[in-house]
Amino acid sequence: MNTREILMAGARELGIALTSEQADTFFLYAAELTKWNRKINLTSITDEQDVMVKHFLDSLAYLKGFAPAPGLRLLDMGSGAGFPAIPLKIACPDLSITLVESIKKKAAFLRHVIRTLPLDRAEVRDVRIEELPDSLQKGYDVITARAFTDTRTAAAVGSPFLKPEGVMILSRGSEEIVEEHLLDRLLVSVDNKIELTLPFSNYKRVIWVLKKKTS
Repeated sequence: MNTREILMAGARELGIALTSEQADTFFLYAAELTKWNRKINLTSITDEQDVMVKHFLDSLAYLKGFAPAPGLRLLDMGSGAGFPAIPLKIACPDLSITLVESIKKKAAFLRHVIRTLPLDRAEVRDVRIEELPDSLQKGYDVITARAFTDTRTAAAVGSPFLKPEGVMILSRGSEEIVEEHLLDRLLVSVDNKIELTLPFSNYKRVIWVLKKKTS
């Protein structure tokens, strides 16, 4: 099975039907990732099949935690090379995404990818989460984070930007324990815990879905 078949079949296993054009976009993204990775440290995962599984399919697994809809606003904390927000945007073009990445070289890569693919309703903020303007508070339906600190810290810095009843989706290794009682004071609660193994791998992940309380 080639890498394109792995991407398409793996997405189907996760409940996502990618078009041929969307698959082409993923491969363009992978090519730009490889090119830029020679200049700046974006990822240690460079094998093409591993990129498909451990980056792209791992990002698409976040769709287990929310239902995409036109106009839905998504904030990605600590975007790095764009995971999970850019794969989610490719698969769900109606999403509006904001990628937050404070390292300037990585932010430059993200802007380049957005122009190259191209993606509309996508922006990059090259600041720390805590430095986002107050005008963005309570402005997002979904917040995602991948390789971004521990769960409690992610909830603490991200929850002010969630709308009431909005969800924060965190992907973690199966060994991480989330102490739910520590989340109460942060105005979020665990709404769902989804355990899965990524297609074509033995890579186990846990998707935590935290919901913003109304008060």
